[in-house]
Amino acid sequence: MTASELHDYYFLDAGRADEDVALRHDWHFAHAALLDALESGEVSATELGDDGRWRAVPWVKAAILAGFRASTLVEQPAWPGGAMDKSAFPPRVFTPDDMVRVVPGGTSVRRGACIASGVVIMPPSYVNVGAVVGAGSMVDSHVLVGSCARVGAGVHLSAGVQLGGVLEPVGALPVVIEDGVFIGAQSAVLEGVVVRQRAVLAPGTVLSGALVIYDLALGRELRGEIPPGAVVVPGSRPASGVFARDRGIQLYAPCIVKYRDDRTSASLVLEEALR
Repeated sequence: MTASELHDYYFLDAGRADEDVALRHDWHFAHAALLDALESGEVSATELGDDGRWRAVPWVKAAILAGFRASTLVEQPAWPGGAMDKSAFPPRVFTPDDMVRVVPGGTSVRRGACIASGVVIMPPSYVNVGAVVGAGSMVDSHVLVGSCARVGAGVHLSAGVQLGGVLEPVGALPVVIEDGVFIGAQSAVLEGVVVRQRAVLAPGTVLSGALVIYDLALGRELRGEIPPGAVVVPGSRPASGVFARDRGIQLYAPCIVKYRDDRTSASLVLEEALR
């Protein structure tokens, strides 16, 4: 089935998913085609609009959710260490033709995840259904790429990075990491935050939709998006109120301290920013 045929199968009309699609007698054939299309990139849970903003693709996320509703728990011996999981989402098995390096040691990639050529996945890491990892990206140890998260090409996800996933509600914004981004160890990007091209996140940086991002370089406040080339470090700001002031209480605040240029490597600009 083509992407257009899959869309028509899972939708009753232009704006409403068929909640009972999983009850159809031919659902298994459509689900198999959906997983193949997700893995090849023909279908994706995220799309870039003409306005330059990333959006969820509701029918794709609804189709993935239909798989959870329609399937039962079964033993999944192919998972590292064995597992008990939904039958519709077995582990993805790679071949040399995929040109994906999965280092042994407990890594799991669910079917329906798009992993491009040249990706390296270090153990133990987990990539969930609907996620995309672009060509030549590094997924280091203890990394989570959540459901329907998108990682661009040439991205470095350092050890312990957590990228939030979202299937419900189907319209919720996905986490997007654009091309050439470097994310330092133990960082987390959550709640539909978009990190634009070639940005750098220092180790321990946490971003969520609710947090204000303080751009110290340009004197502005941002939410939900890191601009291209921005260098972000963990910072703090005074908590409001007399009680907090008297006790010197500080709140976490991600801060943009500078912007990298085309000649500056991520490691060099990060080293300078943290001095």
